[in-house]
Amino acid sequence: MPDSSLKQINPTVKGLKSTLVGIAANFLLAVTKGTAGFFGNSYALVADAIESLSDVFSSIIIYSGLKIASKPADVNHPYGHGKAEPLAASAVGLALIGAAILISIQSVHEIKVLHKAPASYTLYVLVGVIIVKESLFRFVDSVGSKISSTAVKTDAWHHRSDAITSAAAFVGISIALLGGEGYESADDYAALFASAIIVYNAFRLLKPAVRDLMDFSPPREIEISIRNKAGAVEGVVGLDKCKIRKMGFEYYVDLDVIVDGERSVRNGHQIAHDVKEEIMVTFPAVANVFIHIEPDDPERLKRDIEK
Repeated sequence: MPDSSLKQINPTVKGLKSTLVGIAANFLLAVTKGTAGFFGNSYALVADAIESLSDVFSSIIIYSGLKIASKPADVNHPYGHGKAEPLAASAVGLALIGAAILISIQSVHEIKVLHKAPASYTLYVLVGVIIVKESLFRFVDSVGSKISSTAVKTDAWHHRSDAITSAAAFVGISIALLGGEGYESADDYAALFASAIIVYNAFRLLKPAVRDLMDFSPPREIEISIRNKAGAVEGVVGLDKCKIRKMGFEYYVDLDVIVDGERSVRNGHQIAHDVKEEIMVTFPAVANVFIHIEPDDPERLKRDIEK
């Protein structure tokens, strides 16, 4: 059964649409939370608004990265522009860390300063935010999984991170309101806690992005699917090395194909062509297959069987 991540249809279009939805939603939420937090005397909600505003800029970076990654190969970029996708994801992860640092610094400042307890209506705002952001996370994460996009999945976790900070703010404000005098800074502590969650998610998102930039091997199932398809081509005696790397939405494959050593060079070339065509037709996400033809070696095959 071919790996589903290698059968993608219009990944760029899907990714761009989900990103635009996130940009619009985050902007509206940032304005709503910022206004409610300012007039409702809740820095946790203001911090939440800052996080949403950072999401807007981060989503714009993701959008730009997807647009660049979708460009075809050219003279200066023979392997395409796919690396722009994990680069955008990395930039977003670093932006999250920056936002968390800003929130934590301001939270500590607010804790030291006496202020009034937050207004009770801020809780209703937060409930609405949590519902919207969790729904956005599920939608965007689903798109990211379908098109196998690190950047889109990073954008999805931005939404969940926002939902988490909103939940933390809800708890903090609730404590401040129920506790009364002396508990006014509870929502500031909640903002501080939320910043730690944001940093954790940022590093969690940076890991797959850096892996893609470092040409980390994709899941073993993808290699198995490609090997099974290549091995079934007529004239293929066996397969040796199979190296796969991900470039944006596409995969590049390096494959050693073993054929009968008595075949002509022309015939061996035709087998290589057949293997490449079979793989690329079966797996549309494979952009190119680089094949090295090797003559069969009875002694080596014997050793392989014994292993």
